[in-house]
Amino acid sequence: MSTAPPSDIDIVDYIDVTKRAYEALGYQAYRWAENTEPSAFVAPTKPLAESKVVLLASGGIYRHGDIAFTHKDDVGHREIPVDTPDEELRVTHFAYDQTHARQDPNVVLPLTALRTLAADGVIGSVADVALTFMGGIYSQRRLGEQLTPGLVSRCHELDADIALLVPV
Repeated sequence: MSTAPPSDIDIVDYIDVTKRAYEALGYQAYRWAENTEPSAFVAPTKPLAESKVVLLASGGIYRHGDIAFTHKDDVGHREIPVDTPDEELRVTHFAYDQTHARQDPNVVLPLTALRTLAADGVIGSVADVALTFMGGIYSQRRLGEQLTPGLVSRCHELDADIALLVPV
């Protein structure tokens, strides 16, 4: 069985396109982010059944009535109470087709699955709020100086044992 794409589909090499766009504007070639620090990821210290899980999602999810994410370098985050009904969730993002996420927000914010895991005793509990943001932030400096420290701090305040990141 061939894994090659059909011949009638155009494939875009976004890395090459981005590099050429930067060069055409007279900028130094785009530098992809590199993590030179040791990994901050660590193994859980408790069994899952005793752990509090906080959900972090980069799909641009917010609650009806809250301020929507505004642009590609929006480094803010939103807090969504985990008991928020799906029909109150909204999605805005510049970098992916949101059709399915708008039909079922659990595609990008799996609160229903986490609540079920907690009810079944698979995980100890779910943090009171999910933390959402808009992925695709081009400024690695702003990401590292503004968004990430705020999310990490909030995870600590929520006394989470495990952070589950759902990227889009």
